[in-house]
Amino acid sequence: MAKRRSVFYVSDRTGITAEVVGHSVVTQFPQFLFSQTTIPFVDSPERARAVVERLDQQADRDGARPVVFSTLIDPSVKDVLRSARALFIDCLDSSLTTLEGELGVKASHTVGSSHSIEDNLAYHERIEAVNFSLAHDDGLGVSDFGRADVILVGVSRSGKTPTSLYMAMQFGVRAANYPLTPEDLSRESLPPQLLLQRSKLYGMTIDPERLQQIRNERRPGSEYADIGNCQREIRSAERLMRQDRIPMINTTKKSIEEIATIILHETKLERHGY
Repeated sequence: MAKRRSVFYVSDRTGITAEVVGHSVVTQFPQFLFSQTTIPFVDSPERARAVVERLDQQADRDGARPVVFSTLIDPSVKDVLRSARALFIDCLDSSLTTLEGELGVKASHTVGSSHSIEDNLAYHERIEAVNFSLAHDDGLGVSDFGRADVILVGVSRSGKTPTSLYMAMQFGVRAANYPLTPEDLSRESLPPQLLLQRSKLYGMTIDPERLQQIRNERRPGSEYADIGNCQREIRSAERLMRQDRIPMINTTKKSIEEIATIILHETKLERHGY
């Protein structure tokens, strides 16, 4: 039976950086079951003291000190948090110190600089990319696909929509997506509007068993979710994409983050902002 430990991601802003770094670390210890909690906007000693109280209470409940991944910048806030009965891991301190030595200048120690909107152009591009992906989801706005950076194609429920939105939100990429319908597959040809944008197309496929599981949650017992139908659709979609030399990724065992990163790398698209 896996051992249980509590993990907290503590940040003076959103907590995203602490989550990404911390989660990557704790997944290297599969023998433990980690209860993970994010505490954002800890930007004053008063708020830090409230967190210390919470951490100490958790230590009493668990009988073991919680693990804290921190991206706090303000030294006075960090000093308060370090007083907790917890393992304190500073995700930024060693990196900042090392880079200060290399560059010969002190870091600004500005709270929230990694997730601010001061870079208005990059922020605007990300918002526009999200709006574009929403307006061009599931085959909407096909006549406007020429403005897309990438167009994801695949059978229904193969992961196109979440991947499109993730690419827009994280990378500022204008990602449209188009579901290959039974009509498209029986015609054995992509719609003319898509063929005009062939260089922007990227295919997504999935194992039939996984597709059947996903579709059955949406429409239980339907022809849409039938395993035979799923097998036929995927077989036809893959044949169609190979025919038109569309690069393709199998999404079955990959996270949205992995899928988006692979597509970004293989299409050589540039991200807009961080």
